[in-house]
Amino acid sequence: MQLTDLKGIGKARLEALHAAGICSLRDLLYAFPVRYRDASTPVSVAQAQPGEAACLLLSRRGEAKLSRHGKLSRVTCTFADETGRMSACWFNQPWMRERLNAGTRFMLYGRVEAAGADKRLTNPSLEKESGVVPVYRAIPGVPQRLHQAATCQALEAAEEVCPETLPQSLLDRYGLWPCARALRAAHAPASVREAAQAQRRFAFEDMLLYQAAVRMMRDGRGPGPYLEPSPGAADAFWRAMPFAPTKAQRRTLEEIARDLAGERAMARMVQGDVGSGKTAVAMGAMLLCARSGWQAALMAPTELLARQHYEGMRAFFEAQGYSCGLLVGGMPAAQRREALENIASGAWRVVVGTHALISRDVVYHRLGLCVTDEQHRFGVAQRTALIHKGGDGAHVPHLLVMSATPIPRSLALVLYGDLDLSVIDELPPGRLPVNTRIVSEGKREAMYGFLRDQLAAGRQAYVVCPLVEEDDDGEGALKAVMAHAQALARGPLKDFRVGLTYGSQPSREKIDALADFAAGHIQVLVATTVIEVGVNVPNATVMIIEDADRYGLAQLHQLRGRVGRGSGQSWCFLMARPNDRLRALAATNDGFEVARVDLEKRGPGELLGVRQHGAAALAGVTPALCDAQLLYEAARCAESLWTVPELAPERDAVARQARRRLERLEERVSVS
Repeated sequence: MQLTDLKGIGKARLEALHAAGICSLRDLLYAFPVRYRDASTPVSVAQAQPGEAACLLLSRRGEAKLSRHGKLSRVTCTFADETGRMSACWFNQPWMRERLNAGTRFMLYGRVEAAGADKRLTNPSLEKESGVVPVYRAIPGVPQRLHQAATCQALEAAEEVCPETLPQSLLDRYGLWPCARALRAAHAPASVREAAQAQRRFAFEDMLLYQAAVRMMRDGRGPGPYLEPSPGAADAFWRAMPFAPTKAQRRTLEEIARDLAGERAMARMVQGDVGSGKTAVAMGAMLLCARSGWQAALMAPTELLARQHYEGMRAFFEAQGYSCGLLVGGMPAAQRREALENIASGAWRVVVGTHALISRDVVYHRLGLCVTDEQHRFGVAQRTALIHKGGDGAHVPHLLVMSATPIPRSLALVLYGDLDLSVIDELPPGRLPVNTRIVSEGKREAMYGFLRDQLAAGRQAYVVCPLVEEDDDGEGALKAVMAHAQALARGPLKDFRVGLTYGSQPSREKIDALADFAAGHIQVLVATTVIEVGVNVPNATVMIIEDADRYGLAQLHQLRGRVGRGSGQSWCFLMARPNDRLRALAATNDGFEVARVDLEKRGPGELLGVRQHGAAALAGVTPALCDAQLLYEAARCAESLWTVPELAPERDAVARQARRRLERLEERVSVS
């Protein structure tokens, strides 16, 4: 059986699956649901709690109504059961009016919101029958129902295309389900408990193979390029910077300098809070590399961040006598050819870019140092692919990874066991802590009044739009952010200039929107979490985060870090009902304390971001499927496999699987 044998998968949808990285039945079966809709037990209107997802069996009260505002449409309808009434609305789904008016009783699933004293649902799904429904990552051109149906067909060949990957003795010892059984439970669970058992199996395997890969990388670390230590080089670097470094920055660069002069290739992670000055430390390491006659490459997760790094670094390195260039995807052909020539010839001693740096046609002259920024956005495969691009046969490049997501040390040692750890635990002097407030819906107008005062005083603000349930075409989030921006521009912020940016926005438009905001041409930037990293506008003093309870604390802390970057007082408003998690965030600006709370309350998956967990980057298992206890259990399992002689057969089997998975991923992350 192949993908083309599945009902409903024609040429166009096959191309859509291929574009999403699904090229075989195995890929399809390992594209796990990102979450589940538990429609197995409907609740009443009285039982439904704002901020929580719920399934409700309701009767329609009155006709569904359709209203239009330019290109936007909205369907509204009122429902009720014996305990109360509830409204629901659907944005840009005009067909819902006919669907709702064709019946009187419906099963709705969605997140309950407070609307004053009432409750409402926004873009809820209509469930045909009760049960646990998998929800997959949106793939343009492949509706959710088709994705689910195709996956169920593929399950018939589960044993054939997905043979068991773990030794039976290990499955028995840790109580893990066999692969085929777990696949069926993951994609077609009979209950929430069954789905959880499947999740545990694949999360444990994913983290175990990650631990195996980490151990093999650590044990196989070879000699690095020798960068002759130059007395006073670090001090000279800091004197060339326009600010005085903190003690933590000085200490970290000294640790890096010692590594660069060592016999083995450096593999070090620099961890620091938002605004702690990690990029400056990386620039110091890159300068030490360039002075020794080697190239340095910095890889950022987005084109926006890569361009910002390039603009910030180019003048500095050119002043030191070293050329600096940029390589990103989508460059004009002639410009890309010129960039590749400069990299291959060594004309560019410092190179900044995105994943394009590990494209197949990129050849480095003498790559001595690889730097990856925002490490939680990359997995083992990406940083391994960059390392393999360099070296001269006898050496492998030094590796420096930077993480702005504070991680408790115990977790960092498990996730990044192949890396030495440096922590920048100081912020530059003069930074005022951001005042964080939880704002209920009833105080929204007062908050807008405060915002207008800040804007009138010449300040700027971000508004981060709420996350929404993914719809069949994957455009729900885009519709929500556009509607919110228009509502603000026509309503409470009609006297101010409102801009818009979002993840799927064309790169040029995104760069222009952020440039206009940085230049002050835009006063309020309405955005999705695309602004989470790499946006530096010191004049921005207000951050408003809608539906803040839907985000992990670490992500909220990252978003909050976009303000408070100037000398003035800044504010972060969390639009949500108060809860313990949000109170913890409001009580501290210390990212490491925030991370500790997030780890306790939501687990390592939420701490590091969906699909960005170091282990999850291996197979694509959503990190929310695991918790800290399971992560440490997998780490202890790997420790026993590598230290107990009697477990050598299990160790060899796990190591083989880890190598295969790394090889597959290294092929995928290289852009053809």
